Amino acid sequence: MAVQSAATESDAQKLKFIEEMTKATDDVQKKVLAEILSRNAETEYLRRYKVDKETDRDQFKAKVPVVTYEDLQPAIQRIADGDRSPILCSHPISEFLTSSGTSAGERKLMPTIQEELDRRQILYSLLMPVMNLYVPGLDKGKGLYFLFIKSETKTPGGLPARPVLTSYYKSDHFTLRPYDPFNVYTSPTAAILCTDSFQSMYAQMLCGLLQRLDVLRVGAVFASGLLRAIRFLQLHWRDLADDIAAGTLSAKITDPSIRGSVAEILKPDKDLAEFIVAECSSENFAGIITRIWPNTKYLDVIVTGAMAQYIPTLEYYSGGLPMACTMYASSECYFGLNLKPMCDPSEVSYTIMPNMAYFEFLPHDPTVAPKLDPPPHLLDLADVEVGKEYELVITTYAGLYRYRVGDILRVTGFHNAAPQFRFVRRKNVILSIESDKTDEAELQGAVERASALLRPYGATVVEYTSQADATKIPGHYVIYWELLLKEEGKWPEKKVLDDCCLEMEEAMNTVYRQSRAADGSIGPLEIRVVKRGTFEELMDYAISRGASINQYKVPRCVTFPPIIELLDSRVVSAHFSPACPKWSPHRRSS
Repeated sequence: MAVQSAATESDAQKLKFIEEMTKATDDVQKKVLAEILSRNAETEYLRRYKVDKETDRDQFKAKVPVVTYEDLQPAIQRIADGDRSPILCSHPISEFLTSSGTSAGERKLMPTIQEELDRRQILYSLLMPVMNLYVPGLDKGKGLYFLFIKSETKTPGGLPARPVLTSYYKSDHFTLRPYDPFNVYTSPTAAILCTDSFQSMYAQMLCGLLQRLDVLRVGAVFASGLLRAIRFLQLHWRDLADDIAAGTLSAKITDPSIRGSVAEILKPDKDLAEFIVAECSSENFAGIITRIWPNTKYLDVIVTGAMAQYIPTLEYYSGGLPMACTMYASSECYFGLNLKPMCDPSEVSYTIMPNMAYFEFLPHDPTVAPKLDPPPHLLDLADVEVGKEYELVITTYAGLYRYRVGDILRVTGFHNAAPQFRFVRRKNVILSIESDKTDEAELQGAVERASALLRPYGATVVEYTSQADATKIPGHYVIYWELLLKEEGKWPEKKVLDDCCLEMEEAMNTVYRQSRAADGSIGPLEIRVVKRGTFEELMDYAISRGASINQYKVPRCVTFPPIIELLDSRVVSAHFSPACPKWSPHRRSS
């Protein structure tokens, strides 16, 4: 990495920090683990395993088990219920960060401490110094980022429970951030912090249009979020143009803080309004990002993992702009960054920063079921091998010890002594549109619950599969059903199958239901009923491509285009959820 070409002295210091951390990877990891054990040795959890301040790395691995969320849930629940004793961590738990749903359908609660915000801020501070090595002049303009917070709850013990990005955007690190010419956004903070997704999006889009010539990069957290913004522009460009022509904000925007912040930049501009009408009034939105924001140099979005399905659509709307995936993070921990952010999405690798947590790696062979008895041998960060896949296991300052994150990573190389990883997939997750994660067991349960509605009509689901359809905005789940009818040709009424869609949605976890009901980031679930014999054809196709007839099982999710085409060519009827599933932001975390 060319430290000498850094944009500023501050950048040079940050790049030097990256070099120092990655050259001393194993030493930094030893120090991190020693710090975690030293400060948390008196916690109930570590005392249970006879871990003390003198415990070294080998002893720690011998004494402390590798665990999942379900193993820690009783301890986490005690903290959520108000127990303030040092159960997992010696520092007070400041809040819970919510992540994807458990098998019971509720969000996971990840305990965190105040200083973790500082640690996450360190990683954020490294992103632009790296980007400045590849894209010059980003201090001469602004970023149009569509950023949103989600609703939060309080646990019975009174601690906030909210997504990690909501926690960050509401923190002083974000709201009181000092001026930085490399990190100026078009979106007012008041708009980002508004929980009404329509008002927030409207204000952010309006401000992005008003400052269109200043915009040098366009982004959102996920690719799906940026596509939602484009879809919003397609639906609301006329109202936005009217506001710009008149210099007054729509009465639909009632949030006083948004109205105040937008009023500072909204002045009548008939030329800009006419330009927006001319660009948006036709059905052709190809290249709309570069047509409206002509100085955009790249898109800043996550397009790895489940988000890769959105790459063709983003290329269409952006006219082929490069897409930068800058960092790798989760609710449990922020992990690392992409040191070549302008690479092709298929080549994205993340360098894990060894100061963020203590990292171990469980060898993953997708062809062999993992054996946890005897316990598997986990590798340290510096000892993984290029080309091999691992499941990520973390030990954090906030009290997760040898915790299985569930991410499968492949080692692609090293930067100094720090390995670089490509995100392969979430373990067991088969469907995902945005921040939702649906595994095979949850999908099976939803199908069983919905198919119960068919029994009075003499119909049963004999086979099913699914896909996450990203061809429309927002994306949605598509479930293919093959039905067995008691009386051939006597199909259940359309309303019954429509209701089956909603029943499946009601069975999904709370992250899915919030995305559907409150955020609008997932479209209505669709059931496509296929002809009898379709799944036999699917098996024949798989066998023709080399699958073993003895070992073939119906895939519960399909992504291969020829298989989706086969299924779609056999569809006899399509049904959509007629309403949103129930979801309440005020439900107590339990």
